[in-house]
Amino acid sequence: MNLSKRGEYGLRALINLASQPDTTALVQMKQIAAQEQIPQKFLEQILLTLRHAGIVQSKAGKGGGYYLQKPAEAITLGEVVRILDGPLAPIRCVSQMAYEPCACPDEQTCGLRMVMGDVRNAIADILDNTTLLDVARRVEASQSPLT
Repeated sequence: MNLSKRGEYGLRALINLASQPDTTALVQMKQIAAQEQIPQKFLEQILLTLRHAGIVQSKAGKGGGYYLQKPAEAITLGEVVRILDGPLAPIRCVSQMAYEPCACPDEQTCGLRMVMGDVRNAIADILDNTTLLDVARRVEASQSPLT
């Protein structure tokens, strides 16, 4: 798995929305772009993809912006990465979304396939069990002064 700039920026934008005091309040795209240092035109494309996937919702016009369409605890990082970057598997023959046979002589006993399957499962386990709310809470905790 290679997280692209598209995936990275999309996750950062969503974590920004999940970190808002009211996750149903509208946040302007230019505000997200400025806070996260994401090129606005690129962010616009990413948010459009996420809107079509049902992750965010938008309101056009003056005072418009974006907000999470579902609760932050219902959106996993794995879901978002798959939407923006495709399969998590490092090689296609271990992909659960985009399987393609490999060129090795025996797929069932291929050592590389076995290890890459473990890598895919470890990545999926972390990303599929981490929500936007989990990350927003980690960010908040890291910003809180120790007492």
